[in-house]
Amino acid sequence: MAEQELHETEAKAQKDWEADVADEAKGENADAEDNAANDEEYGVSMDKVEAILNATADKAALNPQMQRMMQRQAENTKRVEESIKGTKANPGWFVPLFCALMIIGLIWAVTYYLTTDYPIPGIGAWNLAIAFAILMVGFLMTMWWR
Repeated sequence: MAEQELHETEAKAQKDWEADVADEAKGENADAEDNAANDEEYGVSMDKVEAILNATADKAALNPQMQRMMQRQAENTKRVEESIKGTKANPGWFVPLFCALMIIGLIWAVTYYLTTDYPIPGIGAWNLAIAFAILMVGFLMTMWWR
């Protein structure tokens, strides 16, 4: 009895699996039909669009709309490349310097609050002004970072 029940369960599972595979195949066919319908709706296949974006299409074989799209893409690419060439990067020491200044200013202020006499003994609350000045130089440098 147990063997017969097990066999029936396996047979049902096999039928369920076959039905799921058939449903998935129908879904893929429907997706392909939808893509074909979209291509017909816009009058341009996605293969042509991808070819244009990859600049592998023959310009003479394209319709005027596709030629304009290809020309705009080339102009945008050229403009972006020119703007990248025009930017100046900061020297390699710039970021570590402003980070270090902000950290030093913070440590200076914390040290003063904890000891009330150090880092420079005898100047009192001017230690906070020094800490604030060092912090502000670090923060101002962040505005010039590119």
